[in-house]
Amino acid sequence: MQVWSVRISFIELSLTQLDIQENGIDDKSGGWLSCFPENFTSLEVLNFANLNTDVNFDALEKLVSRCKSLKVLKVNKSVSLENLQRLLVCAPRLTELGTGSFMPELTGRQYAELETAFNQCKNLNTLSGLWEATALYLPVLYPICSNLTFLNLSYTFLQSLELASLLRQCPRLRRLWVLDTVGDKGLEAVGSNCPLLEELRVFPADPFDEEIIHGVTEAGLVAVSYGCRRLHYVLYFCRQMTNAAVATIVQNCPDFTHFRLCIMNPGQPDYLTNEPMDEAFGAVVRTCTKLQRLSVSGLLTDLTFKYIGQYAKNLETLSVAFAGSSDRGMQCVLEGCTKLRKLEIRDCPFGNVALLSGLEKYESMRSLWMSACNVTMNGCRLLAREMPRLNVEVMKEDGSDDSQADKVYVYRSVAGPRRDAPPCVLTLSGL
Repeated sequence: MQVWSVRISFIELSLTQLDIQENGIDDKSGGWLSCFPENFTSLEVLNFANLNTDVNFDALEKLVSRCKSLKVLKVNKSVSLENLQRLLVCAPRLTELGTGSFMPELTGRQYAELETAFNQCKNLNTLSGLWEATALYLPVLYPICSNLTFLNLSYTFLQSLELASLLRQCPRLRRLWVLDTVGDKGLEAVGSNCPLLEELRVFPADPFDEEIIHGVTEAGLVAVSYGCRRLHYVLYFCRQMTNAAVATIVQNCPDFTHFRLCIMNPGQPDYLTNEPMDEAFGAVVRTCTKLQRLSVSGLLTDLTFKYIGQYAKNLETLSVAFAGSSDRGMQCVLEGCTKLRKLEIRDCPFGNVALLSGLEKYESMRSLWMSACNVTMNGCRLLAREMPRLNVEVMKEDGSDDSQADKVYVYRSVAGPRRDAPPCVLTLSGL
């Protein structure tokens, strides 16, 4: 992610994409859209969905009007539904749309005009944004829903009935992102209405809420797995899970390539049996032979990592947190996962023995990240000496034990150690 100030002094006339959604933006001038030259017409992608300031709508409308090849338009919350209607009239050829805010309320005439504008957008297949959307205005989207393949509702606090009413209009949906406010009932609607679904992401509406009064459980994902047999990518933040539920999910959807499960309470066991979640992830790696990315959570012993090393032969990325019993867990992964490229570990009991067991593995990997583990500075120095072609970096926190390596980042690079590291990063390569 980059943090930068929006100060456009000139625009290359051949520019086709301006996508700043993944950047931290400090908009100091407020009039950046006015900086595009009057003869600038080549833009195909314009995305400022996460910009937190108002934009000059007149300048935006003029820019969209003259860029006849514009296919992707994603605006921020400052753009109202009334203004969105004016943009859609200017750009009926859009394939991807990120709406602004669904507030304030529309008059009857404005609603009809917006519905007509959506009716003209015959090519739309991706929809996102929908800030502050409510059941009152969801029907205005129905004209475009039949062609949607990707619906991103990760900024929309929809309830189960609202989601169900929308999904009934989306028979071709392949990808769906939602907040956990939809609950298990909302996910049941996914299973009932989206037979072609391939990717599901369920995010927490408030990951820091210790007294969660909403959310999803194992029941929601099980329901999806029965109705969406093509599912091969899942990111699922949930309140609880069981071994039996995960086994059912992967039995129904054995073609998972990405299985990312996050039980919100760290170290939580199977809430019905009080057993570790080892057998859940054992079922995942045994059943899903195409698995490339895995994120594990819940109460896990070294047995989980034994299963991963034994069965996950196509695994490329593994993310682990609050799991494992000893160094042996990490050793099993490094020994068994021959295609592993990226390993991310935090808050685990793995120490120097585990770190140094990967001496021959790290050169074929892209990176290793370890934080809040039992790795020491001496262990990192030994790794750097033994493998001089690797970059070994340690990030120290204020007040931490000098002998401990708080955060360790190991990666290979043909350019060697970087020269732009901040003072808190110790580069051990070649020492």
